[in-house]
Amino acid sequence: MTENTIIQSETNGTATVSETAESDHRATAATASRGLDRTDAGPVVVLGGTGKTGRRVVARLAERGIEVRPASRSTAIPFDWTDRATWDTALRGARSVYLAYQPDLAAPGADQAVSALTEAARRAGVRRLVLLSGRGEPEAQLCEEIALHSGLATTVVRCSWFAQNFSEDFLAEEIAAGRVTLPADAVAEPFVDAEDIADVAVAALTEQGHAGEVYELTGPQALTFAEAVATIAAATGREIRYQPVGLDEYAAAMSDMGLPREVVDSLTYLFGTVLDGRNTAVTDGVERALGRAPRSFAEYARRTAAEGGWPIAGSEPSDAPRG
Repeated sequence: MTENTIIQSETNGTATVSETAESDHRATAATASRGLDRTDAGPVVVLGGTGKTGRRVVARLAERGIEVRPASRSTAIPFDWTDRATWDTALRGARSVYLAYQPDLAAPGADQAVSALTEAARRAGVRRLVLLSGRGEPEAQLCEEIALHSGLATTVVRCSWFAQNFSEDFLAEEIAAGRVTLPADAVAEPFVDAEDIADVAVAALTEQGHAGEVYELTGPQALTFAEAVATIAAATGREIRYQPVGLDEYAAAMSDMGLPREVVDSLTYLFGTVLDGRNTAVTDGVERALGRAPRSFAEYARRTAAEGGWPIAGSEPSDAPRG
């Protein structure tokens, strides 16, 4: 399982945080406008366009006036990885594709699906591909090689664990309840902000000079999960405890919560195999792609808390925008 996905679903902080984010978006938009290859006319198809990174990519492209076609099972033009009859319609007329594979590049059969998708994209006249991938996974890296040798101008965005995994799905519920339980103790992870991932993806989709690159994206600092939870506690001003547990106990608890078997298996693989220290190192991928430092986990936590991203359990949900 790539570190970016727990369950697919997905910032306005203080005035200062909001203004900074808007400034970052404007700067990226100006860069994209200067670098956009007008021969790549046609929509950008975003596979997984409703997911954590996909919807951010869609929003950024739309902000720049670039035609974008989000494609998932729930979009106007549907795309379903298990129904290849939907592929040609989703890809028709496109010149660029952002590929976020579901359920995960480490899942059985992902390599065959990516191979078939890239072939369908070539037949449709697609020229550029940006592949979302995960660190430390041989299965994901096999998919990367398939994409890089597909004949498309491919950029790989290989990511560490998403910071946003803490503000979505059951992790958000645990934080709201004041206690986070995970089978991860001393291992540190350089959590990456999905906003940075989207910025890099949009640059690769709209600018020259990114084809053939493998951008390994991390945050600027590796934190243990306990440190990450403490950072969120400081940002929210609430007491949030972190409780490490054994892997078997955790898997049983996730099953009791009603999570699908494949999700539990993916979590077990993630915490039991991938999070073994192999991905602790901080990389310069964001800086190489964008010419700036990545956002910190503390910045993410402050921004999300200011947006009401972690309401207290039992309180009314926030109406603040979440992306």
